[in-house]
Amino acid sequence: MEFLKEISLNSIEGIRIGHAQDAENATGCSVIICEEKAICGVDIRGGGPASRETELLNTNMSNDGLDAAGGVMKYLEEKGKGVAVGPVVVPIVPGSCIFDLSCQSPTVRPDASMGYEACLDSEKNIEKQGNVGGGTGATVGKFMGPERSMKSGLGSYAVEINGVKIGAIVIVNAIGDVYEVDSKKELAGLLSYDKTAMVSSEEEIFKMMQLAAASPQNTTIGAVITNAKMDKAQANKLSRMASNGIVRTIRPVNTSMDGDSMYALSVGNIDFNQDILGSLASYVTAKAINNAVLNADPAYGLKSAKSFI
Repeated sequence: MEFLKEISLNSIEGIRIGHAQDAENATGCSVIICEEKAICGVDIRGGGPASRETELLNTNMSNDGLDAAGGVMKYLEEKGKGVAVGPVVVPIVPGSCIFDLSCQSPTVRPDASMGYEACLDSEKNIEKQGNVGGGTGATVGKFMGPERSMKSGLGSYAVEINGVKIGAIVIVNAIGDVYEVDSKKELAGLLSYDKTAMVSSEEEIFKMMQLAAASPQNTTIGAVITNAKMDKAQANKLSRMASNGIVRTIRPVNTSMDGDSMYALSVGNIDFNQDILGSLASYVTAKAINNAVLNADPAYGLKSAKSFI
């Protein structure tokens, strides 16, 4: 879109993004550090979210089990960032995780030290995409099992219009296939039996009328970030509209085997039309999802979108 200026997500003032990963064992984590107070919201559409502290943003769903967040809390406490409680501060760290244990090692997962390492990496604030951070073990097209799936990863995309900046960062770990938001071309997903081409997961599902080999090991998670001014209700609305970007690019999506979750963060005070902002949120989320698969390298015996270029 010519009237939108493409920018780096990391150029949005007030946030820093960092990553840490264990490439050998195909796992990692990514963090978004807010320099000051941020207004946040969340939209959870999948049936199997693995999340922490999301009840502080939206009371719909929450599960525990994110040890990497402990390292983020330690880092923030050392920096004096958090809610003041008497003489101390208590950092609040909402988060979500993907299931990547089937990609390489089923026993290694992000821990507090990796979360702390990702926070240190955020101080560099360098934009990275593909097989990094939480996208290290991400895969897509898993309806027929991991053997016919493809490597995915982490992607980001951001734009600026009239001084308002908005962007998204997304880890794509879906049971479904990923489609290019403009052309609707399949970019990554279920491979054919001989692994020489991609086929439609939706068509295969409709033929079988059951999810034979699939399991609840899939989650697309992300965050949309803007310097536009919002209250908490508007932030939750923005997260819901950002989730439409997931729907525009992944099929099937929001199944009971996915934990699809989208966060929204406001780190600025620029007035902007909420509906226009929401439409932009959907667009940048879709583009970030495309970037997640287009920047992923083949790994762990899996092909990626680059294998078909």
